[in-house]
Amino acid sequence: MNDRHQTFIRKELCRTKEIDILAGLFSECCQEFRLERYPELCQLKGVLQEEAFHGEGDVYRHTEMVCQVLTEFPEWSVLSAGEREVLFSAAAYHDIGKKSCTRQEEGKILSPRHALVGEKIFRALVYRENGQFGLDFAQREQAAKLIRFHGLPLWFAEKQRPEAELLKAAESIPLRWLYLLAKADVLGRIADDREALAEQVEWFGEFARELGVWEKPHIFYNSYTKERFFRTEDLGKDAQLYDDRTFDIYLMSGLPLSGKDSWIAEKGGGLPVISLDRLREEMGVSPAKGSGRVALAALEQARGFLRKKQPFIWNATNIIRETRRKLTSLCAGYGARVHILYLEVPYRELLKRNSTRQRHIPEHVLEEMIGKLEVPAPWEAEEVRYLTTS
Repeated sequence: MNDRHQTFIRKELCRTKEIDILAGLFSECCQEFRLERYPELCQLKGVLQEEAFHGEGDVYRHTEMVCQVLTEFPEWSVLSAGEREVLFSAAAYHDIGKKSCTRQEEGKILSPRHALVGEKIFRALVYRENGQFGLDFAQREQAAKLIRFHGLPLWFAEKQRPEAELLKAAESIPLRWLYLLAKADVLGRIADDREALAEQVEWFGEFARELGVWEKPHIFYNSYTKERFFRTEDLGKDAQLYDDRTFDIYLMSGLPLSGKDSWIAEKGGGLPVISLDRLREEMGVSPAKGSGRVALAALEQARGFLRKKQPFIWNATNIIRETRRKLTSLCAGYGARVHILYLEVPYRELLKRNSTRQRHIPEHVLEEMIGKLEVPAPWEAEEVRYLTTS
């Protein structure tokens, strides 16, 4: 047997031993946080990963290791109970999107966009089963954003605007939490490049501290500078722009039956309302057809108000970020301050309202919308207000 074969055998023995040692640890962690109550995590068993980056095995085994490593960090002991719940939830579900995203391509195992998909899956799970998870709205969204950004510490340097990417994430979560999750993600695996990846995470931590967003979001010169920073690509975070905007637009957001119409009636201040539902009725368009015609009519109304710098309310679900981006960009282009008002009611209340509604929404349609929901992030507009009920 030559030296190369001996080296290979030694490496494989070490790899096997490391897996055996870690195999039973996650169950103890599960008992502390009652994760045995979450059967959806079992769906990660058998979901394959590229061996070069995950020699420990499937996604479930990787999740076991990540959760265990996280709870052994010195920083873990100084976190509050609430912080632990958020961070551990994010660790347990950080790769939940791999179940639907993993595929084999040219002999390699890939999971493109699994963080984006995982954010939505986790949000929908917690929304539907909030009592099981025990997270309030703010905690749910923090955990969801940790899942969304868990790969950022490894890839931020490759982004076109690394600084902006960190500042965007810092609007939703403390980056010290993201650092801990990414560090656990790297150390909770068996891979030849683990040390190099760990160094990348440390670099992320240093960069976050230098930017002053380790604990909290960046404080911009004014709200206009902040809005422009996240909307354009040629502005620095310390710019000082003069705010000459003179009128406000209010963009409603939320699932059907979340109370948008009631809020407008009670607190809309009599402002003109562009309602897509009302336009459908006036135009005789079914909700299942002609959405493009309705949207064009709504945009024409909006441009009329914008040209006159007339404040108004845009009333629609607006649960997809790209839809909101187009609307906020349009309004900002006319010099408006855009406010996003996100409304949410508990899942059971939503179903109750739907059951008594005259125009009942088919259950599968409502469930699909829950699965697609992208809660507005704080950086998306001049102001993002969360109007939620427990």
